[in-house]
Amino acid sequence: MKALILAAGLGTRLMPYTRRVPKPLFTVGGRPLLDILIRRLAAAGCEAVVVNTHHLHERIEAFVSGQGYPIPVTTRYEPRILGTGGAIRNLADFWDRRPFMVVNSDILTDIDFADVYGRHLANGDPATLVLYDDPAFNTVAVSPDGRVTDFGGSDAGPLPGKRLTFSGIQVIDPEVIDHIPEGFSSSIDAYRRLLASGRQIRGLVAAQGRWSDLGTPERYRKACVEIMAAEAFARAGRGEGGEAPIETIALSGDGSDRRWYRLVSGGRSLVMADHGIHVEEGQGEAGAFEDIGRHLHGKNVAVPRIYAADRFSGLVFLEDLGDRRLQDAVRSAPGPGAVESLYRQVIDRLIPLWFDGRDGFDPRWTWQTERYDREMILNAECGYFRDAFLRGYLGMALPEDAFRDEFERIADGALEYGLTAFMHRDMQSRNIMMNGRGPHFIDFQGGRTGPVQYDLASLLIDPYAALPEALQERILAYCIDQLVKLTEIDSKDFAAGYRCCSLARNLQMLGAFGFLTRVKGKTGFEGHIPAAVQALSMNLAKAGPDKFPGLTRLAVDLNRRRQNGQKYG
Repeated sequence: MKALILAAGLGTRLMPYTRRVPKPLFTVGGRPLLDILIRRLAAAGCEAVVVNTHHLHERIEAFVSGQGYPIPVTTRYEPRILGTGGAIRNLADFWDRRPFMVVNSDILTDIDFADVYGRHLANGDPATLVLYDDPAFNTVAVSPDGRVTDFGGSDAGPLPGKRLTFSGIQVIDPEVIDHIPEGFSSSIDAYRRLLASGRQIRGLVAAQGRWSDLGTPERYRKACVEIMAAEAFARAGRGEGGEAPIETIALSGDGSDRRWYRLVSGGRSLVMADHGIHVEEGQGEAGAFEDIGRHLHGKNVAVPRIYAADRFSGLVFLEDLGDRRLQDAVRSAPGPGAVESLYRQVIDRLIPLWFDGRDGFDPRWTWQTERYDREMILNAECGYFRDAFLRGYLGMALPEDAFRDEFERIADGALEYGLTAFMHRDMQSRNIMMNGRGPHFIDFQGGRTGPVQYDLASLLIDPYAALPEALQERILAYCIDQLVKLTEIDSKDFAAGYRCCSLARNLQMLGAFGFLTRVKGKTGFEGHIPAAVQALSMNLAKAGPDKFPGLTRLAVDLNRRRQNGQKYG
């Protein structure tokens, strides 16, 4: 048999994503829908496939030409969309005297194409339509003996017989082409003409198998979750539940726009991170999460294992490390000694993340920037504080270059005295999970090379844990002692780099809290601003009042507001 895959449509229901990527190239589990369909047709005995194209046809043509399929696969460009019927007629030179198969490109199914084709040959009707029970689309009326009696429509009244959904999978005898006019037309209109002439159309009900229409973002995401979750559980080992249903539980989010879920099935659980659909060129957040996560896990760093990922849909399925974060462990610790012991455990695992993570790290895995450099410190840390916190949240009128000299001193100090390795960049107590196997690090998608003191500063001045200053200094000293055993460092230089990184992180935190509160409406972050302001005053004091005079005066003013009970914003 030969087959046509209908791929010319505009994908209007999938806008705005289809402005950049045609829907046949949307991926499920890392594979484009078009590729999945072509390989399934080839496995079913198809001898040749044509893909009709129109919208973003160059993307589809380039994809097809770059694959090594076991059967001939070509494309047929339509300067004007011809519709399903017109596309079939436009391939009159491709068809032979045998029945052929036509499949929509925006479906995901495991229906057996070879079985469908064989049953069409046996029934003797000019067309066989695979039908599926989907209440969202059930308009095709089928009689008890399996004959299609009406196609319904949005204005149709009650239809005789059971109503089902046309799956977009059909086998057609060449004689049907005679019922298709030149130009734009629908294959459904040809079937209506066949029915009116007294011919019969077979409806093959797919009672077994999976079928999903992926024509909307919601349906696309739902299908991706169903397919990938099953694959992830199979790789993780589902436990005694076998093919038990999967329960989805929403988890509390973080400062990003990602959504988190716990999936439970057969006595096992996984965590799913939903980064959203990514259509832009280059690395996205989900891609960085997957690449960096797999790299770190391969180096035996304490991070969760990734079982399945698709960077286009933005879905990542990973090992469930539980619900207890370092922040929770600190709050429930019986005393300062227990807290210090927790942080020593974290340091003992943080050092391998830095150095083992650096080994073999590919900068192309990173998201946004390849490394933590001077420009990033000035813009994403210091500039973020000035623009998102001072200007945006506090409403301060500031010149464009406000605090520029002091920001440059922070950046220069962080880099001059920095110990360069792999850095996590958001090493705070909510991104460290505590379970029976010790601390584990999550949210590593922002990782890149840079001064490791930044991670240490993020950990110690973290407002979520609010460690006393004396404890921060003891843990800093413990970290330096451990590093001295492993590598040649100058303790004073390392501490100097740590002070500058502490200021950079402190400013970044305040920028984030201001942005999340004012722009994103996540007001829970506003409560952490006073502790971050107090930490800023402490870090500036350690640097010396003459080194950052402008920031020191600002911190005094902000602390005065806090002490007087004034609101910041």
